[in-house]
Amino acid sequence: MLLTRLTDTSCVTQERHEAKHQPKLHNGLVIKHNANQRYATTSVTSFLFKETAPSLPTQNFCVRNDCGCGSTIGPIVASGIGVRCVDVGVPQLSMHSVREMCGTDDVQIALDHFHNFFLHITAVDKALVV
Repeated sequence: MLLTRLTDTSCVTQERHEAKHQPKLHNGLVIKHNANQRYATTSVTSFLFKETAPSLPTQNFCVRNDCGCGSTIGPIVASGIGVRCVDVGVPQLSMHSVREMCGTDDVQIALDHFHNFFLHITAVDKALVV
């Protein structure tokens, strides 16, 4: 499964995202979802990612489906080579800015989650029946 980098959420204002899916600093990795398929995350890949480290916090981010948003390379990669993908990353403010910042807790959570992902994805994937 391919992990793609979280794209810019700093330009997403409060009225443009789903009310219960606002990323927060220091609250774990963000999994990006989009009904218009602008991100590669599916329910299956989101589940697999969460299950590789169930004790670590994750957040779901979803732009309203009537609003435009950026995209990632995930959908292109997924359709081109058939690899399951999840768009995930550390929540941050002012991406692509000189004042880019993220929560310090989220860095350790990311390291722990990615470590667990690579250790456990094979077993979790084999146990899943879709």
